[in-house]
Amino acid sequence: QVQLVESGGGLVQAGGSLRLSCAASGRTFSSYAMGWFRQHPGKEREFVAAISGSGYTTYYADSVKGRFTISRDNAKNTVYLQMNRLKPEDTAVYYCTTGRRTVPTRIRGDYDYWGQGTQVTVSS
Repeated sequence: QVQLVESGGGLVQAGGSLRLSCAASGRTFSSYAMGWFRQHPGKEREFVAAISGSGYTTYYADSVKGRFTISRDNAKNTVYLQMNRLKPEDTAVYYCTTGRRTVPTRIRGDYDYWGQGTQVTVSS
């Protein structure tokens, strides 16, 4: 049984930083891409960042490129999302997800297991 547990969300002022973590279990972690998506109230869940199983390939949404960094530690079965220069529009529930393959994508349907989500709130 695959489980993903996010942590690290919270309230931060605009311009600040947060680091989200996602601990995974129940699957050979390094064999699968990992991703972060977010959902604003009343909107569809949207892609934020993804990383390949090896960690060598990463993708970002244009809205976060240059501010967010995704990384993973396969020895700890954990993926991270470092978020810098946060903006009020980054306020959302952030979800960790594991892909169906080792290659990352931006497509929600290519991910099969999801965490419970963690709230990030950026005040202006």
